[in-house]
Amino acid sequence: MNSSIWFSILLIVLGLILGLIVSFIINLIRVNLASKKVNKMIENAKSEIEKLKRDSALAQKEETHKLKMDLDKEIREKKQELKENENRLLQRESNMDKRDEMYQKRETALDEREDKLSEKQEEIQNEKSKVEEIKKEQLELLEKISGFSKEKAKELVMSQVKEGMTKEITEYIRERENEARLEADSKARELIVGSMQRYAADIASDQTVTVVDLPNDEMKGRLIGREGRNIRTIESVTGVDLIIDDTPEAVVLSSFDPLRREIARVTLENLIKDGRIHPTRIEEVYDKVCKDMKKQIIQYGQDTLFELGLTKFDPALIEIIGKLHFRTSYGQNALEHSKEVAELSGILAGELGENVTLAKRAGLLHDIGKAIDHEVEGSHVDIGVEIAKKYHEDDVVINAIASHHGDVPATSVISSIVAIADALSASRPGARNDSLENYIKRLSQLEEVGNKIEGVEKTYALQAGRELRVVVKPEEVDDLQAHKIAREVKEQIEANLKYPGTIKITVIRETRAQEEAK
Repeated sequence: MNSSIWFSILLIVLGLILGLIVSFIINLIRVNLASKKVNKMIENAKSEIEKLKRDSALAQKEETHKLKMDLDKEIREKKQELKENENRLLQRESNMDKRDEMYQKRETALDEREDKLSEKQEEIQNEKSKVEEIKKEQLELLEKISGFSKEKAKELVMSQVKEGMTKEITEYIRERENEARLEADSKARELIVGSMQRYAADIASDQTVTVVDLPNDEMKGRLIGREGRNIRTIESVTGVDLIIDDTPEAVVLSSFDPLRREIARVTLENLIKDGRIHPTRIEEVYDKVCKDMKKQIIQYGQDTLFELGLTKFDPALIEIIGKLHFRTSYGQNALEHSKEVAELSGILAGELGENVTLAKRAGLLHDIGKAIDHEVEGSHVDIGVEIAKKYHEDDVVINAIASHHGDVPATSVISSIVAIADALSASRPGARNDSLENYIKRLSQLEEVGNKIEGVEKTYALQAGRELRVVVKPEEVDDLQAHKIAREVKEQIEANLKYPGTIKITVIRETRAQEEAK
């Protein structure tokens, strides 16, 4: 048993030794094969490198040869170009020599001609001296024969001519003056009529009411609101009288102030589109419309300047010009009137050869004071002059504003032209309406009575002047003072104003508490 085990162990050891020997032999064979393969690859690489060296040397020689050929060619071209330039320079030098020779010949000829001219001039001078001597001798001979000197003869002839022509000259001047006077009158009429024909503006008068269309009759009830709170808020905020009658799907806005009426119209239309109609929303929309209206006023001013072709106006002055759109004079729109005067002034200035642009500028600004005469004390002429001086307008423009009603003398032709154009614009048929202007003045005076009282925030004349609503500041006026203000307004109206019928005075004192939840 032990011998068999040892025999097995021996066999295993022999097998292991034999396996190691076989694996060593196999590895040795593999190493030899790999070594031969590597040597072969090295030899192939060397031969490839040698081949590449030969090819590279050959290519380099070819490139060098090519460069040399190109260089030789370029050198030949440069030599040829230099030779051509040299030939041209030689030709130019030859030409310059010929030209120099020609100039020398011409200079010699000019010198000879100048010498001849000098000789001839000397001969002429000698001849002239001889003529003067002969003339002097003849004059002395004539003076001896006639017994008069030259000066006395001249005085005698001139006195006789003067006596003979004085009467004719006087008659001629009188005839020309009469003709000029007649022609000037005729020419002036032609200029004015021609200017009116060349500028034909539409006849339009401002109204005191605006109609707002409603989508349905139900909207009337929403505008009135519960117990009339919505319509009272609209009238109180905008200062415009809302007339809701039996007219289907329509509301009438009544006010003498076009700006106030336009703001109310836009506010009402926005409320109708929005659908939310209550006091708070009414005030929000009104505030937004007031801001938008300022932009619209500036746009009116810019459009006017573009139509007239005028430039270089201060932005604040453009806004004042735009405000004229919402002012009237005897029913005539102030901005349209100013544009018309500017156009007529430009036409007349062009006919008379004056500065057309300056005439248009003066015509446009002649009534600029009317834009803010309801805000500032003084006549529209004085206010306009102050505005023109504030924005550094030309002295001609300032004088045209000051003199267009004859308050001060006109110092330029353009000032006279503006006064004429203003009269033409105001006097054409349908341009103005006396009754509307008187009506507007009466309502303005009514509002002014309330605005002068301390504690009053704003005053609105409604119902064509038959009602006056006075909104007071609740923090300054209590209920007792509100009644006192109503009586004070009544007494001032009765004492200072003339009016038909009766006027209802309503003092509104409203306290509001407002907070913001965040």
